[in-house]
Amino acid sequence: MMRDLLHESYNAMRHNRRRTALTMLGMAWGIATVVMLLAYGDGFGRACANIFANFGTKLVIVVPGRTSMQAGGQKAGNLIRFTQDDIETLTTNLPQITRITPEASKQASIQYDTRVFTWPVTGNDPDVLSIRALKLEQGRFYNMEDQIQRARVAVIGSEAKEKLFSGRNALGERIRVDGLSFEVIGVLSAKMQEGNDDINRVVYVPFSTMSDLKDTHYLDSIWFTYLTPEYEELGQSVRTIMATQHKFNQTDHQAVEVFNLMTQLHQFEIITLGLKVLMGFIGTLTLGIGGVGLMNIMLVSVTQRTREIGVQKALGAQRRHILTQFLAEALTITFIGGVLGVILAYAVALSVGRLTLYSAFAKNGEAGDIRLIIAPGTLIASTLILGAVGLISGMVPALRASRLDPIDALRHE
Repeated sequence: MMRDLLHESYNAMRHNRRRTALTMLGMAWGIATVVMLLAYGDGFGRACANIFANFGTKLVIVVPGRTSMQAGGQKAGNLIRFTQDDIETLTTNLPQITRITPEASKQASIQYDTRVFTWPVTGNDPDVLSIRALKLEQGRFYNMEDQIQRARVAVIGSEAKEKLFSGRNALGERIRVDGLSFEVIGVLSAKMQEGNDDINRVVYVPFSTMSDLKDTHYLDSIWFTYLTPEYEELGQSVRTIMATQHKFNQTDHQAVEVFNLMTQLHQFEIITLGLKVLMGFIGTLTLGIGGVGLMNIMLVSVTQRTREIGVQKALGAQRRHILTQFLAEALTITFIGGVLGVILAYAVALSVGRLTLYSAFAKNGEAGDIRLIIAPGTLIASTLILGAVGLISGMVPALRASRLDPIDALRHE
């Protein structure tokens, strides 16, 4: 009996090919919309993650300031100054730190041949390469041997290389930094650069060598990476340690500023999650329109086949058989429409490629653009939404068909 009813369902769809095809098209359009909107939300989240990865994610920057509150008998307005002792204090008290470096920087005159520019020069330990997520395009980065020997070597940004050397090989050449000669040993890959940001024009030199250009007894900032998911507690620990070290109120945020990039990344993750929920909701509404169309078509089918249902019941078909017949027809239309919709979504995603986002206002920002990459999670979520819509849309007409009185159905004209 069940096999015969499913066969009848297939014949009904084949008999009304145009109506079935249009209904499938509506479901396909709905599921394609759901998949593409969810893929857009995933793409936006991935773009934000790439933007932060450009600068480093689990990264903390500690910058000294000036006290704004009285503490420990000291008046407000005292200048906080970091030294190498603060590096040792943080390393000793925070085992979560994986790499740490002091930083001393200044705007300096950079000269090669007749070309002269004013760019930032920064002195750091060799660990700055991984701390600031720098990537080498040519040559090498300075190492601990250069640091110990106070070698006058420099690693320059990609834009600095272009402006100084105009495409020529920079490795082994000597540039003058505030009149002092430095050998170029490495060139960095281009990083995302907003507006007039100098990020690709920075000249990196060993921290020990930086003392030839300025007094490095007092540090401009401290940079470190860490390995712990408790980034908020880590930031508070940094503030507490520095407050104890420099005798200021730990609630005084102007005394020491602690920048944790994970805080901004978490905020963007919340925005991304909200965007995904919104996109999913809009897509579900669109798919719901297709579901309403499917329900209407199935209700029309029930009306047209009322007499047939009466005959089936007279021959012994039970309510569950009729329910299964019409529900199977609705779910078949939903399934085929869903497959076509996913294929359509993949076709659109491949044809669209990259959607401009960060590259609209940042150089080398292509990694921060949105790409409609359909993830397995997107397909699973879309399938669950499609199944729910198809089940609800098919269940209402199927229940109506199964509850028809066989005598009234046989009298139907």
